[in-house]
Amino acid sequence: MSKFKKKTKTKQEIPTSSMPDVVFMLLFFFMVTTKMRESSIEVQQRIPQATQLRKLAKKSLISYLYIGEPRKIEQFGKEPKIQANDVFIEPKDIIQWVNMEKSELDEVERDAITISLKVDSEAKRGIIADVETELRKANARKILYSSNAKVQDKK
Repeated sequence: MSKFKKKTKTKQEIPTSSMPDVVFMLLFFFMVTTKMRESSIEVQQRIPQATQLRKLAKKSLISYLYIGEPRKIEQFGKEPKIQANDVFIEPKDIIQWVNMEKSELDEVERDAITISLKVDSEAKRGIIADVETELRKANARKILYSSNAKVQDKK
């Protein structure tokens, strides 16, 4: 009978030489695929709270209008302003803005555009009514009012 010796001193190392390559590939991937904020908000945003909210499935069809007091009061005054894509616009310019937003979409999706209004809770109803009227004229009939979820107290 022959004797077999068991090797008990086996050492298994994980090769780490390719680790930096993997890290840089992941970093590069996330840098390329991450979408940065397209516009900086220049108006006050105290979004109201709501109890019944619904999420939209296709966010690529949403265009945002921000309504509120400008952050730079000395430059723009205290009256509520309408901001669209980093610029302040007047209610009469909304039709042109909607047409520009529709032109960036595919032909099939143009009628499915949704305008999201992010309105400051302290904004007057008059400017909101003007925006709604101009959106009707521009045939942008899907309007979304953004709000935050209301936290209900447990008693």
